[in-house]
Amino acid sequence: MKSITIKGSQRESVGKVSTKALRNAGKVPCVLYGGDKPLHFSADELSFRHLVYTPNAHTVVIELEDGQKLKAVLQDIQFHPVTDKILHIDFYQLFNDKPVTMNIPIRLEGNSPGVRNGGRLLFRKRKLAIKALPDLLPDFITIDISKLRIGGTIPVETLLNDDYTILHPDSTAVVQVKASRTSVDDEEEEEETEEGAEGTEAGAEGADAAAPAAEATE
Repeated sequence: MKSITIKGSQRESVGKVSTKALRNAGKVPCVLYGGDKPLHFSADELSFRHLVYTPNAHTVVIELEDGQKLKAVLQDIQFHPVTDKILHIDFYQLFNDKPVTMNIPIRLEGNSPGVRNGGRLLFRKRKLAIKALPDLLPDFITIDISKLRIGGTIPVETLLNDDYTILHPDSTAVVQVKASRTSVDDEEEEEETEEGAEGTEAGAEGADAAAPAAEATE
């Protein structure tokens, strides 16, 4: 999984006054959990733009002024209710031998025949919660919808992988195609295509049979 580097400074004071001063200076107060004890630090608000304002999933490398480099994932984030500015971020420290839980985005590929026939594509789960070792975390989970017909569903059980555990019931629908008023049933379309082909062949045979009769008349 791709990683984003956040350069921060440890916080000596965590009171309301110092927190307000940090925010006024364009910095975000943060806490890193998962280690021996919580680590309080701050970083420029702009350094979080590629981590927060994106549909993609990333891990984080927190670089502190004393030379420490700590690998982590974003655990929780608080926004101002009016301005949407970032107020606070919680991170969870990663260790190579400890599994971590993370929401991973779904990426669709291919063209659904059900959608081509007028069906509605319903994206039920745009992200899936998975549990895996840090080095096995995928950037995204790819789903091929090139065989998804009207009435078809792709559930979690078809996405199981040895590298990670999906934390949803196997029957959970991730993506499906439902019929609409203008949709054509896939099987009906195939039958119509076959009937049309048979009609064309019959017409051709009839034309061939009529040709000798016309020659005989002459």
